[in-house]
Amino acid sequence: MSEERKRVLEMLAQGKITSDEAEQLLEKLEASRADDKRSNGARTAGVPRYLRILMGDADGDKVNIRIPLALVRTGIKLSTMVPSKASEKMKEKGIDLSPLSELQDEELMKALEELSVDVDSPDGDNVRIFCE
Repeated sequence: MSEERKRVLEMLAQGKITSDEAEQLLEKLEASRADDKRSNGARTAGVPRYLRILMGDADGDKVNIRIPLALVRTGIKLSTMVPSKASEKMKEKGIDLSPLSELQDEELMKALEELSVDVDSPDGDNVRIFCE
């Protein structure tokens, strides 16, 4: 089972999405997979497929999140995919992704493609947000 499929099922189990939303997401993932197969897995140059969030702090806590942009394109709120502890840590560092949820599909994808955040604090905390 793919990581994306597991993530959708986890969100359903946690009550973050309804069964109808889960079905729509799974259908989109299947369609995306079929598109990839038709193009022999070739990726269009410069088009990112994942949003990546990496965090580490001086206490040794680490967060490594890789969100398929295909899920974001389905309309699911980005905030539901970022663990609450990671959101809290980012907010402590002055990083708030909530304005992205107000953008429409193409605006959001453009903003995410251009998103690049690098924060290093003197006490050893760091945050990296980018698309790959």
